[in-house]
Amino acid sequence: MLVDFFYTLRKHRVKTSLRELLDLLSVLEKQVVMCDVDGFYRISRTVLVKDETQYDKFDKAFAEYFEGVQSINLFDQSLPEDWLTKQIEKTLTPEEKAMIESMGGLDELMATLKKRLQEQEKRHQGGNKWVGTGGTSPFGAFGDNPEGVRIAQGKNRQFSAVKVWEERQFKNLDSDNELGTRNLKMALRKLRKFARSGASEKLDVNETISHTAKNGGLLDIHMAPERHNAVKLLMFFDIGGSMDPHIEEVENLFSAAKSEFKYLEYFYFHNCIYESVWKDNRRRHAETTPVWDILHRYGSDYRVIFVGDATMGPYEITYPGGSVEHWNEESGEVWMQRILQHFDRCVWLNPQHPGYWQYHASINIMRDIVEDKMFPMTLEGLSEAIKSLS
Repeated sequence: MLVDFFYTLRKHRVKTSLRELLDLLSVLEKQVVMCDVDGFYRISRTVLVKDETQYDKFDKAFAEYFEGVQSINLFDQSLPEDWLTKQIEKTLTPEEKAMIESMGGLDELMATLKKRLQEQEKRHQGGNKWVGTGGTSPFGAFGDNPEGVRIAQGKNRQFSAVKVWEERQFKNLDSDNELGTRNLKMALRKLRKFARSGASEKLDVNETISHTAKNGGLLDIHMAPERHNAVKLLMFFDIGGSMDPHIEEVENLFSAAKSEFKYLEYFYFHNCIYESVWKDNRRRHAETTPVWDILHRYGSDYRVIFVGDATMGPYEITYPGGSVEHWNEESGEVWMQRILQHFDRCVWLNPQHPGYWQYHASINIMRDIVEDKMFPMTLEGLSEAIKSLS
């Protein structure tokens, strides 16, 4: 029972095991849900999926196995939400409903939907052909057709749709997707190690209860320092040039890191690190920080994350004078090695799609320098980077 469903989940790379499958079968034996696909969806996801980053993959596998929403992007074409916004509530009489002709079965219906999506170029409201709202077309929302496909409608109105198309609620949690601030915070939390530090300003409930009991009920209040993330993080951000298209991703990473780490230091560089870096891009040429100062100031226990696409001329890494902005007496490779030798744990996050890495000699050189600890800026890539830093 449900063996094929289990294999479908594995095909979509959902991280579940036979133990979870047996647990699900045990739940079903107790009749927690009965004859309810939506109920089974919720209970099976709860039992089978232990990591919310897997929810999107689970949704796709569930849709495929139960012949539900097989491809949420509607034949690789997205529908603007404003096309499908409820504008009118159209009520037809039984006579009017009887006049609406079906389109000859589900196969022809879906083929026609695909054709309509390819032809339609704007939002449509009412009518009997285009994808839209409030009409008698077999495709859309808040309309009426006895053999239709409901698209992005919150719930069934007329109970006449043959097939329901709904958006996946957790599509932004797919571990192959690029990261938003929320997902970044989730991933970075795996690097946290808490310790108590600072003044004793927080009530220690356990100690207070224990000592109060020992005193025969006489209140004995105990305070403790607050718990903070004790991990120290040092980040180097590549800015300018080929990094401009990745500004939003990097900003999200920076925002997430600032909120998650009490001990966070950061600096900027361009393309490759040389003898100096800076903290203010507006004064990058006037106020710089020597890398030697960084090596002397920050202990080896700091975790280091380099963020950059590593896309540049190979000579910018390997030769003195290779910098495109100034004359560097020593190569970028020399300075990178000094940083890597000082700090115990270092990784490189690359926003460039991994499929392009092989076409850039500079990326391959930098990957060798960081001993293959270069990871893509996806949730899965960041998770692997965190493992390397832990």
